[in-house]
Amino acid sequence: MPQLKETVVTATRTESRAGAVLADVTVITREDIERGTGRTLTEVIARQAGIQTASNGGLGKSSSLFIRGTENRHVLLLVDGVRYTSATAGTPPLDNIALESIERIEVLKGPASALYGSDAVGGVVQIFTRRGAPGFAPFASATLGSESRHEATTGLRGGSGEVSYAMGVQTLREKGFSATNPAVGAGFNRDRDGFSQQSFNGSMDWRFAPGWKADASLLYSDGTSHYDSGSGAFDTRADVRSQIYKLGVEGRLLPAWKSRLVFGRAEDLSTNFTGAPATAFNTEQDQYSWLNEIDTPLGKVLAGLERVEQRVSGTTTYTVNRRITDSVFAGLNGEAGRHSWQANLRHDSNSQFGSADTGLLGYGFGLAPGLRAHVSYGTSFKAPSFNTLYFPGFGNPTTQPERGRSAEIGASYDWGDNEVKLVRFESRIRGFITTAPIVTNIPQAKIKGWTLSYRGHQGRWAYRTALDLLDARNALNNLKLPRRADEQLTASVDYAVDAWKLGASVLAVTDRFDDVANRVRLGGFVTADLYADYALVKDWTLQTRLNNVGDKSYQTANGFNQPGRAVYVTLRWQPKSK
Repeated sequence: MPQLKETVVTATRTESRAGAVLADVTVITREDIERGTGRTLTEVIARQAGIQTASNGGLGKSSSLFIRGTENRHVLLLVDGVRYTSATAGTPPLDNIALESIERIEVLKGPASALYGSDAVGGVVQIFTRRGAPGFAPFASATLGSESRHEATTGLRGGSGEVSYAMGVQTLREKGFSATNPAVGAGFNRDRDGFSQQSFNGSMDWRFAPGWKADASLLYSDGTSHYDSGSGAFDTRADVRSQIYKLGVEGRLLPAWKSRLVFGRAEDLSTNFTGAPATAFNTEQDQYSWLNEIDTPLGKVLAGLERVEQRVSGTTTYTVNRRITDSVFAGLNGEAGRHSWQANLRHDSNSQFGSADTGLLGYGFGLAPGLRAHVSYGTSFKAPSFNTLYFPGFGNPTTQPERGRSAEIGASYDWGDNEVKLVRFESRIRGFITTAPIVTNIPQAKIKGWTLSYRGHQGRWAYRTALDLLDARNALNNLKLPRRADEQLTASVDYAVDAWKLGASVLAVTDRFDDVANRVRLGGFVTADLYADYALVKDWTLQTRLNNVGDKSYQTANGFNQPGRAVYVTLRWQPKSK
């Protein structure tokens, strides 16, 4: 059942009622993940309004998210509030996070640098790992499927009195299919490119005094992804490790003042075996945050300080291998009667690029019961990655940060468990970084589009659909930005009756170009997925997924294959909390 009036955090960095925030936020629940047909984090997010994706093959291969037509590097990935970004590649590491460790995902669309600083040009994806709950609730699942997929998960959630906890482990193996086809050129190899992964997640909350809480969380994932780099006999692969830790304490200093201190560390470690010797790329990122929420007659005030320290190491020598960003930010969001508002300001001081100031201003007005219009304007910036600046034979040390301006106007109407939303957006990014034919800042990229979406629930039926219209171009030559389609349609329907849950989803994407010169065209495609869940007996569920029903052959990146028809069967055991 759609969750239309829940609490969200990412849009304001404070707990806010979803129906009151001005930003366009999508919530993906644990139930949505289990019920859906997405096999990876990217696939789960791909069926949401305003999102397009590209992938270099199957499970565990490099993938990209384009939120409202912006670049993959313009997406900030948070795990329990901790920034998780590859400082070398400058993009979010989406491909080594196990779905079984995730409780909830919030996807914020639109500029958020005024809240989060660099990277959040196009939006934010925040993952919330599984948390404890009162009682004791173990769980387990086993999956078998196409391409010799074997997956097993077990864990537990619990809590009593002042302490709650959760933990889970997962193992996954898949032989996969060839990630490439002859169109990729010399890198083609028709062998199977599999993926294996072991992961662990854990969390604990301790309410040690009235109004005060300490919490800790850990997400660890270790994977091996095989890929192609030619027809040689060498087993080309990458060993990837993700580690995200968080420690926090929060409480009320005064009845109207809640304060929170957080330390987070994110490590993205990759070793690539394409021959001898191996090459390694390691990012360590420490985050120190002090956030304050103060209730006032005008709304909730947010004020805070933040420091982010990035370090890179490995087999590549960078001219600079460390940078620090110190930030101060403030904001106000509230509502009264028909009116709602949000204002944010942030100042970042980067040890490489100096200062950057960003802002966000939004206003909403209730036109009639259930009908609301809104308008917002925000600025953003993105610091170049270490690879963009210094990678031998590729980087350009004169590359400057990108700076953006975005505007949005929209309206939404909700009645009961139904909501329809129309959004018009436009962004201009100055100094847009391109890597083809060389790394350079072009004067400007212009992105504009529309999103019309609906989600609702009628009796036993649930529906979700979205139509995206996009025009993303290089303003210098009017050529389209690569791998974005002008039109995309997503739709899904679910039906529940007695012990059964049934569903189907469709993704339709028009053609687009793979290169900045607009000479290599990728054909459009339509894929459909089906699922069926059956409650066998108490606490036991049998789940079946059929992906790409028509066995459609298509590409989202030239020379890289996408999965064909595949079937997966999952047996899930999940007793109720006691």
